[in-house]
Amino acid sequence: MVGGARGLGSSACAHHASRAPEGLLWPRPPERSLRAGATTREVTMATEPVTSEPAVPSLVDRYFTRWYKADVKGKPCEDHCILQHSNRICVITLAESHPVLQSGKTIKSISYQISTNCSRLQNKVSGKFKRGAQFLTELAPLCKIYCSDGEEYTISSCVRGRLMEVNENILHKPSILQEKPSTEGYIAVVLPKFEESKSVTEGLLTQKQYEEVVVKRINATTATS
Repeated sequence: MVGGARGLGSSACAHHASRAPEGLLWPRPPERSLRAGATTREVTMATEPVTSEPAVPSLVDRYFTRWYKADVKGKPCEDHCILQHSNRICVITLAESHPVLQSGKTIKSISYQISTNCSRLQNKVSGKFKRGAQFLTELAPLCKIYCSDGEEYTISSCVRGRLMEVNENILHKPSILQEKPSTEGYIAVVLPKFEESKSVTEGLLTQKQYEEVVVKRINATTATS
């Protein structure tokens, strides 16, 4: 992470818009794969905590709104999740249905070198006006994930804004991206322009809409099998 390894936390959100909330060290329910033939109830269970008592919202759900981008760049199931805080900060993560998070996948390596001349690790932010921050469009690549089965996945920003930091911890321990994608395994932190803060989520899905997309996929797969 820029400026040394640190977790995203609620105190940081409250006091400094350039840092992601320290909740990316927050506890999170176990990840579950979405199997073919799952019912609507099972899909809901796969994306929400399961408990016999009234659910207590996690710190992520308490302080962030979850938005989703399905089939990024037209690639089936390569879904991203954007955690948006009220201070405009957006934390880019993988959605539960992304192939990298499904059982049997092993991450070989992760790279923030998106081209010969551009590395997200070179992003340097300074001062009140966030000078030096790389500007990202919705389709701007953030990193590439290489799996042991030969598959390669490019993770995109999904929102316009300035790159505040990337998560260097996943470079040294890729498994945390799979184990805790919404917390320690986040991809990057993006700060949209103030004037675009309300429109930045246009074209993204709410959690309910995302779950409906997943159910439709499952039903389509079941119908053709």
